[in-house]
Amino acid sequence: MNKFFKTVLLTALFAGTTDIVSAFISVYIQSGKFPEKMFNYIAGGALGLPAAINGGTAAGFLGLFFQYFIAFSFTLFFFMIFPKLKFLSFNKYLVGMLYAVFVNVVMGELILRLTPLPRSPFSLAEEFIGWVAFGLVFGIPIVYNTYKYYEVE
Repeated sequence: MNKFFKTVLLTALFAGTTDIVSAFISVYIQSGKFPEKMFNYIAGGALGLPAAINGGTAAGFLGLFFQYFIAFSFTLFFFMIFPKLKFLSFNKYLVGMLYAVFVNVVMGELILRLTPLPRSPFSLAEEFIGWVAFGLVFGIPIVYNTYKYYEVE
């Protein structure tokens, strides 16, 4: 396995895992219950929510696949655009936070709008907290490993 693909894959696995763990923790804090149908909900973007929630383990595995496919796609995208856009080597932490906001907006305003999943009401305070958390668990790890791979300080 070549170094580029291995780095992207491991970075995506890490970012996808920390993202889903933070989602589980967030839902647990908000509801007091373990979100046992989280992956089924993710699969609801393709299957429709009722079919996914009632789809059992198979739908859960489909949601798990989507979780990591999306993480891999956004990781690969950043690794590919990084050498072409010199301004991205400004500050890995700031760029990581901004990349997380970009990913969050693309997912919320483009990808999720194409799915049958219900939309949540917009709350700037909740969005800001979500962006910070997502930046810490998703954006910064991707950007940090990209800087490391391309040997940028």
